[in-house]
Amino acid sequence: MHSNLSIRDGDAAELARLGQLLVKVYAALPGFPKPGEQPAYYDLLANIARFADKPGARVLVALSGEGEVVGGVVYFADMAHYGSGGTATTLKNASGIRLLGVDPECRGKGVGKALTLACIELARQGAHAEVILHTTKAMPEAWAMYERLGFVRSEELDFLQQEMTVFGFRLKLTDGAAAVR
Repeated sequence: MHSNLSIRDGDAAELARLGQLLVKVYAALPGFPKPGEQPAYYDLLANIARFADKPGARVLVALSGEGEVVGGVVYFADMAHYGSGGTATTLKNASGIRLLGVDPECRGKGVGKALTLACIELARQGAHAEVILHTTKAMPEAWAMYERLGFVRSEELDFLQQEMTVFGFRLKLTDGAAAVR
């Protein structure tokens, strides 16, 4: 894992840097729509701090030992504010993860995994039964990481974002019993 990595809610300056990082990361993905094709989506990424104003949402940053923003993610304790297409926003007793991104220079060092695990822990603390997320074929590293962490494909959560298929995943946190954490 990335040495001296810390994960916490980002402050205004960190969230501005995270927004710039996410635009760079997503725009560089082979096969992913470019800013000119989906300007509203890239505006969402650039202004990631707006999510912190949504009820139950937290924008987490991953900081290097030197305090540099090396990644981030948005956690949703209330799926009504998740903001995806499809049925995910109707789910109850679930948390969501969106817009995970890691600086390309830090990939493969556990940053994405640490951010995902932080969100899973927040879901457990909230006694939610599952965690929902979406990814695309343009993000094979993330897809593989989510599966290694136990997320399973959930086709009923898939949706189209313009012409791009967005694939749903879920991680069950309980076996029907209430979480007591």
